[in-house]
Amino acid sequence: MGATEAPIWTPDPRLAQSSEMASFLTLARTTSGQPLDDYTDLHRWSVQQPESFWDLLWQFCGVRASQPADAVLETAGTMADARWFRGARLNYAENVLRYRDRRPNEPALIFRGENDERTVLSTHELAEEVAALAAWLRSIGVATGDRVAALMPNRPETIIALLAVASIGAIWSSASPDFGVDGVIDRFGQIEPKVLIGIDGYHYAGKRIDVRGKMQETAARLPTLKQVLLVPWLFHEQLPSLSVATARWPDILHKHAGAALAFEQLPFDHPLYILFSSGTTGQPKCIVHGAGGTLLQHLKELMLHTDLAPGDRLFYFTTCGWMMWNWMVSGLAAGATLVLFDGSPFYPEPGVLWDLAEQERVTVFGTSAKYISGLEKAGMEPAEHHDLSVLRALLSTGSPLAPESFDYVYRAVKADLQLASISGGTDIVSCFALGNPMLPVYRGELQCRGLGLAVEVFDAAGRAVTCERGELVCTRPFPCMPVGFWKDADGSRYRAAYFERFPNVWTHGDFAELTIHGGLIIHGRSDAVLNPGGVRIGTAELYRVVEGLDQVLESIAVGQDYHDAHGVDQRILLFVVLRPGLTLDDALRDTIKQRIRDRLTPRHVPAKVFQVAEIPRTRSGKIVELAVRDVIHGRPVLNREALVNPHALDLFTDLPGLNAE
Repeated sequence: MGATEAPIWTPDPRLAQSSEMASFLTLARTTSGQPLDDYTDLHRWSVQQPESFWDLLWQFCGVRASQPADAVLETAGTMADARWFRGARLNYAENVLRYRDRRPNEPALIFRGENDERTVLSTHELAEEVAALAAWLRSIGVATGDRVAALMPNRPETIIALLAVASIGAIWSSASPDFGVDGVIDRFGQIEPKVLIGIDGYHYAGKRIDVRGKMQETAARLPTLKQVLLVPWLFHEQLPSLSVATARWPDILHKHAGAALAFEQLPFDHPLYILFSSGTTGQPKCIVHGAGGTLLQHLKELMLHTDLAPGDRLFYFTTCGWMMWNWMVSGLAAGATLVLFDGSPFYPEPGVLWDLAEQERVTVFGTSAKYISGLEKAGMEPAEHHDLSVLRALLSTGSPLAPESFDYVYRAVKADLQLASISGGTDIVSCFALGNPMLPVYRGELQCRGLGLAVEVFDAAGRAVTCERGELVCTRPFPCMPVGFWKDADGSRYRAAYFERFPNVWTHGDFAELTIHGGLIIHGRSDAVLNPGGVRIGTAELYRVVEGLDQVLESIAVGQDYHDAHGVDQRILLFVVLRPGLTLDDALRDTIKQRIRDRLTPRHVPAKVFQVAEIPRTRSGKIVELAVRDVIHGRPVLNREALVNPHALDLFTDLPGLNAE
């Protein structure tokens, strides 16, 4: 990014100064006695004085705890050994449901299904149903530390179940019902759940998807199950025959109606979630996240960085197998209404989510970068056909948001809008870099590094650099680091995952660049970086250029090892999905290569370009360069069940000309 480039959007000064971030900046300045004039100063103070910052954040966000901490941070040993808020006792669900008394009749959840279903639950009704389900869980012997797994769509019942589980100190883990049985067992089989909560079916792209058979097989392959709780959606007749005791959701809520809410008071780092890595290179890692760290980090990101407040309506297009669902749920703790949707974002037409945004008065709209580029390819201009007057922020994650997508959002969605590209992941169940209502938006950049996070970009020698590409790292402890990995008693696998590349420094696995504006650019995953002739090239910039062509819908690039006269090197292979009816011929192939040469460098030009019908993706929508790289090198892909479309890998097998010079 050039020093003279102007921002694409600048916040209204009056609104910026009335934001929660501005209020916190004023409080930090007063409390610390430091001359904190702007966000740069605030961020620097937050990482240099972590105990003061996180303690002040706790107070500002109004965290409810039955017992305060004896110490904010204990740092004896390595970064991985840091412990936060020792002695504090709290409950995640109690904090999430804290508006049940202050705003009992306000909507907490609004659900919209692809089948035109609309359901609304008030904060009081949500709390009542959480209490009823928690009473049932206790009655069947679920206790603190037990695992409850869910194979559920993004419906109110899923949030009710999570909060009921958290209220008694059990541990929650979820996957979406489009997972194959092997993929479910790869995840839930490792954590040995006592209860499985599932759906009988769901709607997608105009189809009714029956998953009763999947529930039967899943239950039969989880030997630790004591009970299955089934949510009827498509079918209301007799329950399927399962290998363990089975109850129906409506019956349970009716039986335990009127139960009192009770919240187990637990240590700050008591496990709340078990999330899973994508598992495309082996069995998924079981990442355990603590209740306190998750809560405090989410409150910071939602209240300060997103400026979420009572009266807001937060929508995020997500499944229950993506960490953005967990992130969204914490929006209730900020007093916001959550707008939920389950179904295809392009059925019956590409504007369906914008219909929802208009009708439900969404103020913060979250989605993926892929969805935004798909809208543009479909020629959608939401601003022309929808009243988005209350929409003030659009969040994007899942993959890097191309600069051209920034242009599209401000042209076709809304001109006065905070566009926040955010990045973090399952590993921290939150963000390392994200938005800020006080800062301008620069084309192609994430606005800022998160408060309290000592995020840097390291070169190969472990030196912090600016305006150069390198490894995204975090050099100091932060509360939402995982508690650990499941069944990793000595922490060796946890340390190997994040702390081996640079000693005592969290290495996240993103290829990134800090900008002169204090923002961040993500150039792709480090393990997918292309390396022709020893020059490291991020895939994101290549995709941006290629997918800028009208003929190309999407693309994927991998490095292929080959031998030449000078020894072993790597060359770039590019695979493109074209618009229906188009065929990749020599003319289009030359156009693609010339565009790459003109927009990037000769090093970026692929040695070969192939047409494929489909690109393999994880269930959260991320393309899988590593799996494709394994296929073209004749190596097995260890866990196809991690993909939503594993058949797409077959398209990369034995392609004509793949190994030709």
